[in-house]
Amino acid sequence: MSLAPEQLYARLVALIEQMPDLVNGPLTNETHLWLGRASALIKSIDPLEAIAFDTSAQGLLGTMRQYNANGIAQILYKAFGQAELNAPASVKGTFIAAGNTFDAFIAVGNVLKTAKTDILIVDPYADDTVLRDYVGLARGSVTVRLLTEANYKQSLKPAAERWEQQFGTKRPLYVRLAANKKLHDREIVIDGAEAWNVGQSLKDLAKRSLTGLSLQEKDLGARKIAAYEGIWNASTPL
Repeated sequence: MSLAPEQLYARLVALIEQMPDLVNGPLTNETHLWLGRASALIKSIDPLEAIAFDTSAQGLLGTMRQYNANGIAQILYKAFGQAELNAPASVKGTFIAAGNTFDAFIAVGNVLKTAKTDILIVDPYADDTVLRDYVGLARGSVTVRLLTEANYKQSLKPAAERWEQQFGTKRPLYVRLAANKKLHDREIVIDGAEAWNVGQSLKDLAKRSLTGLSLQEKDLGARKIAAYEGIWNASTPL
């Protein structure tokens, strides 16, 4: 069964964001699982390209590992380029090259500025960077909620306290701590209606590797929003 354009686009975005280091990284079970998923998706798009993909995947075990890793990346990016042309404008996201931290700042800011009432930021590795660089980009009246994990970065608490001291109810900010290992994504939820997947923690966004910011397809987004609202309600204040 063929995927709708927005579903295909979303799955390719996820695969590229999660791509392991195929040149130098260990060929773990997780890497093989990623290769299997990528192969199946490419096969659904173009069976001939899938043959080339599988050949390159097998070549990762040989002496031409870098050549074959490049072949895998080329096939994926070619498929992504075509999917991007066919995807509705509403689901298209932003890919951010490694080192382009200003582009990352602008991309996240453009999402935050669309919120009218509420923003939920989910980031298990959040530190003061979230407040210093990003939260201030939201409209002044918007409530910002930050959900991180109990093993939070120590720079976060004093930053949140100073935010509260300066802005109080004028720019509401709430931080809650989920149990460790409870959060598996980095997400930005806008007005309880849109879920944007962030490829990396906001403190590391685009510093060392390519990343992405993509609007989740409607059904997946709704499930994620419901799940993280549940975790938020069960979490403890910072």
